[in-house]
Amino acid sequence: MGQDQTKQQIEKGLHLYQSNQTEKALRVWMRVLEKSADPAGRFRVLGCLITAHAEMGRYKDMLKFAVVQIDTARELEDPDFLTESYLNLARSNEKLCEFQKTISYCKTCLNMQGTTVSLQLNGQVSLSMGNAFLGLSIFQKALECFEKALRYAHNNDDKMLECRVCCSLGNFYTQIKDYEKALFFPCKAAELVNDYGKGWSLKYRAMSQYHMAVAYQKLGRLADAMDCCEESMKIALQHGDRPLQALCLLCFADIHRSRRDVQTAFPRYDSSMSIMTEIGNRLGLVQVLLGVTKCWMIQKELDKALESIEKAQELAEGLGNKLGLLKLHCLCERIYRTKEQQRELRDHVVKFHECVEEMELYCGMCGESIGEKNNQLQALPCSHFFHLKCLQTNGTRGCPNCRRLSVKPGYV
Repeated sequence: MGQDQTKQQIEKGLHLYQSNQTEKALRVWMRVLEKSADPAGRFRVLGCLITAHAEMGRYKDMLKFAVVQIDTARELEDPDFLTESYLNLARSNEKLCEFQKTISYCKTCLNMQGTTVSLQLNGQVSLSMGNAFLGLSIFQKALECFEKALRYAHNNDDKMLECRVCCSLGNFYTQIKDYEKALFFPCKAAELVNDYGKGWSLKYRAMSQYHMAVAYQKLGRLADAMDCCEESMKIALQHGDRPLQALCLLCFADIHRSRRDVQTAFPRYDSSMSIMTEIGNRLGLVQVLLGVTKCWMIQKELDKALESIEKAQELAEGLGNKLGLLKLHCLCERIYRTKEQQRELRDHVVKFHECVEEMELYCGMCGESIGEKNNQLQALPCSHFFHLKCLQTNGTRGCPNCRRLSVKPGYV
């Protein structure tokens, strides 16, 4: 298959894919991969296969094609192709919750400076790195990366990237419980879709609606949460987007749990868990198990709650997800207080505080914890964040956290 024929077949596959005929598109692209002698064409078709498998939640296949793409890029001896293939490798590992590998591949991308493509891709690299740091609950570095990605989006007038970063910032602020910002950023993403997204994939609309649903659920605006989640789920089902279906099912379950309708919540958690297991979203599984634990606690089935916690703890430890572990210690604390088991209670109180210290989840001004309840937060340019009211009350000449870190112990 020559260069022109390769190009035609890739375009044919793209047309089928955009018409929701995904399996036909995959067959066309696989045929190109088998028969084409054009390395640049093979590189491009591998990019199409990586994107398609990402959206279907076939993350192991996505990784497999990303590895082949690296070899093709090396064969082409083109730094632009190599940068793009390392980004795809980073994104594949991000989807599989291999966060340390993601960060390592992102750093490789950022070290390949000077090429035209690398300058255009740096925003996507920063976003992927931010998502990985967030998966590891390293909040300051996550925020730093998201803000870099946002700057790249603005400088390149890349509205699609801006939309994706806004959704990640929504997730960031959901985790540290500033629910006002957790809603603001996906609403901003939805605005971008409305203003610029006529030619975009519907996944951008679905993504923004899902993150809005999560924020509304946390704010107790359950009817709004349900509306947004239903819209997101509708698009996810139309497009066979399994990862988003799993997230929507989790959100539906959380909404029903908030209404204390545990009997309706449980089957939604089960369905979400089934898809999360199938696609390999271990971080998602931790979230599902947290929800299931809370349902058992509502029903006062404390031993069943502890069983769910044990499974979630194993996953969270394997991922290095410190916030998940903090939440699990908090739930254990409540369970053992009810059971009046003092030794276990003390053990989890200590571990909870260790997690808070490790993640620096406290305000450097008032010393109170961050992420325990809904609170308005404000980040300084260094990406350390504080209670907004503390900054307004005390003001600041530079960051107290950075000042503390720069003070070196003297010699005795």
